[in-house]
Amino acid sequence: MLETLTDRFRSVLPSDLGAGGYASIRYVQSRSEGLSVRQGVVQPVRNSEEAGAMVTVWSGGGLGYAATSDLTPSGLATAVDRAREWAHITSGLGVLAEPPLAHTVGEYSSPVERPWSDTTLTERLDLLRRQDELLGVDERIVDWEAGLAHRVVDTMMVTNGGGMVTQHYESTFPSLRATANEGANTQTRTYGGHAFCGQGGVEVLDRHGFSDAAPRIAAQALELLSAPNCPTGVMDLVLAPDQMILQIHESIGHPLELDRILGDERNYAGTSFVTPDMFGSYRYGSDLLNVTFDPTVPGQMASYGFDDDGTPARREYLIEKGVLQRPMGGRISQARAGLRGVSNSRACSWNRPPMDRMANLNVEPGESSFEELISSVERGVYLETNNSWSIDDSRNKFQFGTEYGVMIENGELTHTVRNPGYRGISATFWRSLSGVGDHSTWKVMGTPNCGKGEPNQVIEVGHAAPVCRFSDVEVFGGEQ
Repeated sequence: MLETLTDRFRSVLPSDLGAGGYASIRYVQSRSEGLSVRQGVVQPVRNSEEAGAMVTVWSGGGLGYAATSDLTPSGLATAVDRAREWAHITSGLGVLAEPPLAHTVGEYSSPVERPWSDTTLTERLDLLRRQDELLGVDERIVDWEAGLAHRVVDTMMVTNGGGMVTQHYESTFPSLRATANEGANTQTRTYGGHAFCGQGGVEVLDRHGFSDAAPRIAAQALELLSAPNCPTGVMDLVLAPDQMILQIHESIGHPLELDRILGDERNYAGTSFVTPDMFGSYRYGSDLLNVTFDPTVPGQMASYGFDDDGTPARREYLIEKGVLQRPMGGRISQARAGLRGVSNSRACSWNRPPMDRMANLNVEPGESSFEELISSVERGVYLETNNSWSIDDSRNKFQFGTEYGVMIENGELTHTVRNPGYRGISATFWRSLSGVGDHSTWKVMGTPNCGKGEPNQVIEVGHAAPVCRFSDVEVFGGEQ
């Protein structure tokens, strides 16, 4: 089918756009399956499939898009005409005279060790039934659920200059949740929130210990019922990787998206405290902070060979030894801002144009073991798994809550606390980074539902992080 579509795309792409003209057709086909068992009851199976194409035309300094699910020659020709019409309407109105895009040739495929198709639907549901039984082990657990989802996406981009990029993605998303109640106290414990996912097949479950997690999740939900409230005060904070991914996402990822820095998101999701003049000199964090944009990590949630403008994927430092180096901006935003960026122009589907998005955004591991990070804390708290977040429009002041905390006293983990949270200011917080875990603490994770843009685009994002320690952070409990 792809061969047929390739010929069809090339036959309708315009060849008369003149100097600086550019046109592409990006085809996306996605298929997904969602399964869950809640309180012993198999929920309706959720299957979806969609396909379509986005036409992009640059001509005379104008830019036009048109999307269609009609992939017949006439349907594609109509979409090309509509994109050309919009390019004509916007001619001379854009900030770029010519498109900074290339006619790339290449391919990518997610690494898959155990294909989803090697298991039957019955086997997948039996796995979820077993996990569901392990969650609902106590009458105080009033709600519980085990879930699995799998998504396959095939893309192909053909350009009028001979470009041809094909990419194949497979991703797996396991989930577990147990909610316990006693009187007025309700506590929920999950399997990493939405963090334990990645590209690949059934092996993703083993990668994140899915089959062993349910007893721990249930036990910790019950444990939280009798735990004291987290104390309030300024203290050291040690964050597990599944909380670090939220911290990275909100207070590094979104502030460094170049289109947001340029003002594109101000009427929807806000702006950024970062300004273009900061790159190359701004002290974003302590010397221990090293952050990479790396869509080449095998099996991470947002790995790819090329972004959706055809730019080859490369690993780049965004922050090195605490100093801000470059933003997350694709070729178009780079040309607008005159700044070096990365290959992060991405779209969530066939009916959305690409824009600057996070992909794999990772805090690099340091040199401290988990024991060393804990042993140096006189008084502090260790936190796992985000359950609430709030951050201002410029991605600066934040307040985050987590599911599970353990107090640290005189260098030792002591007792569990419930309803832990913390707050801070992005740059001040990262400058307080005082310890970074080594590779043994580094976990490759992600999230399937980062939203941005108008119309909205929900996209998969990867984050990897070690355990990290921060000094003198404002910590609070749920009861004040």
